Amino acid sequence: MQAPVKNESLFSQGRTAACIGGIALISLLAFEAIAVAAAMPAVAAALGGLDFYAIAFGGTLATSVVGMALGGELCDRHGASRSAWLGLAAFIAGLLAAGAASDMYTLVLGRLLQGLGSGLLGVAIYVGMSRAVPSALHPKLFAMFAGAWVVPALVGPGIAAGLVHAFGWRAVFLAVAAVAPVAGALLLPALSRQAAPAGAAEPMRWRRLGWSVLAACGALALHGGSHLPQAQLMPALLAIGFAVAVFAARRLLPAGSLRAAEGLPAVVAMRGLIAAAFFASEAFVPLILTTRYRWSLAEAGLALTAGALMWSVGSATQARLRAETARRRGLTAGFVAMTVGLSGALAAAGLSLHPAWVVAGWALNGLGIGLSFPMLSVLTMKLSRPDEQGSNASALQLSDALSSSVALALAGMLMHALARPAAPPDAQPILALSALLALAGAWISPRAFRRGSGPQQDGVGTGA
Repeated sequence: MQAPVKNESLFSQGRTAACIGGIALISLLAFEAIAVAAAMPAVAAALGGLDFYAIAFGGTLATSVVGMALGGELCDRHGASRSAWLGLAAFIAGLLAAGAASDMYTLVLGRLLQGLGSGLLGVAIYVGMSRAVPSALHPKLFAMFAGAWVVPALVGPGIAAGLVHAFGWRAVFLAVAAVAPVAGALLLPALSRQAAPAGAAEPMRWRRLGWSVLAACGALALHGGSHLPQAQLMPALLAIGFAVAVFAARRLLPAGSLRAAEGLPAVVAMRGLIAAAFFASEAFVPLILTTRYRWSLAEAGLALTAGALMWSVGSATQARLRAETARRRGLTAGFVAMTVGLSGALAAAGLSLHPAWVVAGWALNGLGIGLSFPMLSVLTMKLSRPDEQGSNASALQLSDALSSSVALALAGMLMHALARPAAPPDAQPILALSALLALAGAWISPRAFRRGSGPQQDGVGTGA
């Protein structure tokens, strides 16, 4: 990797508008994710939708798979601007639908539309900013993106709790919908000025988009299986959903991803594991604290704040690791820290220890993902040819979303299977599942560095 020019800033050489716009929009997406996670216990209670708790998060991730696949194609064929425009429109429409929902079904539908928009937006920001910033500055860029979660993480749970208390839970969605156009206006002009991508003459790969729709349907079938009134039909739908999701994933991800082959496939596989481990458990940490420990929404939000703050610390630390040996160790150390943190939070909840131990475990989990998550982003760009950056960035986020959605579906099943009358939801098995996923990531992490430093020729969708 090329060494950065001494004292060169991300905000130099005409990149100021693009960087500010990208950071502003990521901060807004971060606020929405953290605020909704903090407010969802109140939403589920108001709409009587605790049974749909997992799908309110996992369904959003499932439809984001379609957005990411479409976003990757649009970025490689037409540039990042078109994907960003469509994503912003769908994201705002989903927020408005969720904010106006009169029942949990409508809220989930709004969340599905949000997922489509966030998938389009995420790929557009990732690819557009990667093209606007020299590769030597990519570690700083992705560290700054991770840092864009800090302020929302510090104020998001408190603002969400305040909005719920003063105006009701709908205000959490509607407030984000009001601010999103402003953040988009900062980024979109910078993206629209970028030159046409190298693959602009190539036709859209509609078959790839079809596979993404099939993958989303498989993930949604997993969520729907746990809600069937006929118990005898549940195993069949769950088996079909899982088979469909895996079959479609083989066509969407780089060859060898499902077996974590060396190089880019291992990077994509680890992104799925790290995202599933973090986001499946993040959705349930506030629920544990509000039901088991009787914390308020604002108090439970402190755990999310601690995790996101330590995520930023871990991200800043990895940006200072220059030698490849140090980055190898840092990548593995991040997964190990997540495993220990999640196991600690699990033990604290299981033994009914003081809730501060749950928060401490979640903070260590945040430190771990902060170390490893940006490294996977840097490795993806490093191992990709310029004309594959959009597809590989899309594949990385597809792995992220699809794995997280499947993990949340499993979490929902576990919660339903272990539910007891008049007892708080049992989310401890979900923490155990997340810890096992993080441990698997630590085990395969050395495979990401064994192919050398140049772009690979693995291709996307040729089997796994």
